[in-house]
Amino acid sequence: MENLYQKQTFDSVIGRLSKLTPSSQRLWGKMEVAQMLAHCKEAFKVPLAKKHMKRSPMFYLFGWMVKAKLYNDEIWKQGLPTAPNFIIKDQRNFEEEKEGLLKLVNEFYTLGPQGSGLYPHPVFGKFTPEQWGKAMYKHLDHHLRQFGV
Repeated sequence: MENLYQKQTFDSVIGRLSKLTPSSQRLWGKMEVAQMLAHCKEAFKVPLAKKHMKRSPMFYLFGWMVKAKLYNDEIWKQGLPTAPNFIIKDQRNFEEEKEGLLKLVNEFYTLGPQGSGLYPHPVFGKFTPEQWGKAMYKHLDHHLRQFGV
């Protein structure tokens, strides 16, 4: 499993993100490309949080059961459920969203395992640095594959 803290993986992700254009078409799902970028930005706000996020009751219901799927070697299936606060329904500006996501991915990589993922995930709980790096890569990979890059 690739890890976003690894230079080669980081460089690959940046290259794949750079291939996205406003006209990139999804292969599955409902989000347009700018909405997907905004969705991924929301995901990066979790490990980059500067303060502890309130623990969701969803963890106690199902989070612990699926946590390992966030960082194991299995490719995510199409059409997985999305947490309500990560659903982007409004129209977004592609260039702003792409620039913002690139900035967050770069911040995650630059801070590294000791500077990001300082607090437990609000739904899935505590991750090791390795698990954070794998989970963030896996989420991005899923959505980059969704748009064919």
